[in-house]
Amino acid sequence: MIFEVAFGRLEEQAILSIESAEPLTAEQAIEASGILQMFPEIDLKANKIGIFGKAAKLDTVLSEGDRVEIYRPLIADPKEARKKRAAEGKVMRKGGGEKK
Repeated sequence: MIFEVAFGRLEEQAILSIESAEPLTAEQAIEASGILQMFPEIDLKANKIGIFGKAAKLDTVLSEGDRVEIYRPLIADPKEARKKRAAEGKVMRKGGGEKK
């Protein structure tokens, strides 16, 4: 079975493939990939993970071809950013671009 593990910083990203004869949990795949050594700032107790963009837990058993994604913490809370824009009277266009 082949799995992928992905993580990225602004300046560097990595998608690592691993192979296993049996199914792995997301945590086992992350550890087997070596990505924790490449990016020492990853803390599996703090960083959220997902499988193909859907939130997942470390004990989730992977299916063939799954990609485990390790997410960085958000810099700003999206709800707070929207409230701030609304308070400033900014109007957003569909698609997220600011209206001029």
